[in-house]
Amino acid sequence: MLRSLAVTLAGLLAVAPAAAQNAVRIGLSAPLTGPDAVFGQGLRQGAEQAVADLNRAAGGRPRWVLVPADDAGDPKQAAAVARKFSADGVRLVIGPFESGAVAAAAPVYEDAGAVTVTTGATYTPLTSRGLWNLFRLAPSDAQQGRAAAAYLARAYAGRRVGILNDRSTFGRGLADAVSARLKESGAPEVLFDGFARGTRDLSDLVGRLKAARLDAIYFGGLAPEAVALLRAMREAGLGAALVASDGILDPSFPAAAGVAAEGTVMTLLPDPPRLPDPRGGKPVPRSPEAETVAAGSYAAVELLARATEQARAADPKTGRISEGRKVAEILRGPQPVRTVLGPVSFDARGDRTGNAVALRIWRRSPDGRIDYAGNDIEP
Repeated sequence: MLRSLAVTLAGLLAVAPAAAQNAVRIGLSAPLTGPDAVFGQGLRQGAEQAVADLNRAAGGRPRWVLVPADDAGDPKQAAAVARKFSADGVRLVIGPFESGAVAAAAPVYEDAGAVTVTTGATYTPLTSRGLWNLFRLAPSDAQQGRAAAAYLARAYAGRRVGILNDRSTFGRGLADAVSARLKESGAPEVLFDGFARGTRDLSDLVGRLKAARLDAIYFGGLAPEAVALLRAMREAGLGAALVASDGILDPSFPAAAGVAAEGTVMTLLPDPPRLPDPRGGKPVPRSPEAETVAAGSYAAVELLARATEQARAADPKTGRISEGRKVAEILRGPQPVRTVLGPVSFDARGDRTGNAVALRIWRRSPDGRIDYAGNDIEP
């Protein structure tokens, strides 16, 4: 079904002008290759299905056309995609997916008058730069940090909490957000430290952690460093609980950490809805990673399409949008837009309002696996 749909969409660009002139183009900047390709393919599948459903609702006429482009999750390539879309007159864009790629591409889109909706970028400052054209569906690092801090303040009230990070922009941003919120609650951390990604010997750091007599540790970073930290802590006899973000959401975490992963608490997005199979088509096979992002890209298409229609921003004869500010004004307006994710609205910065963050704990399942699925805990 997806292959035939891709052929159909590609064919729309080559058919007689009268059939394609009024089609509105929506660009997709996604990591279709590279380390995040499993997510990129899910983003493409969700967006393709949304475009097909919108065209079906319009009587089958090609009202919308998806224009996918591979940015490989790389900032330079994402900026190149942005320049290509801008030169081609694409003024509605989904993506990029990664924070670094968004930071590189967003100013290009702003200058071109294009509206962008990112489904995955979480770096907090992205939406505090005053860009009129950028909207974010995922919770920011600050929102995840606030949720983690609220949990620590409640679960470890009166006890000793430390904060670590992997010294990356991502990890430090999370750690700073947790620290700020703990200070606001009147229970600041007793230790704030970090170690570089790839560090093998953590004995000195663990020595400081033991000396601080910590009951819980928040870690801002990714799975490999979380594994190294947990192993070093447990080997040294330090039983402090670990709290982290969805940066550790990787198959390598339970596989490499083993029993040390048990009891780790993680903040993450609530489970997204699974997209129904296309009407009249065969079921679409999607990997677990693709399934987590497909609904977001579907919703991004809905947001851009419905805001475009409401703003009457597209030229009915050519389908072109000369300037995206009308679309952005609708997205920032008081009325939420109906999507597969439910009603979606944005604040003045472009962050989704009412974004929820879930907390789950990694536990051993009856079949012996260490998993987080279904293990919700109170925020």
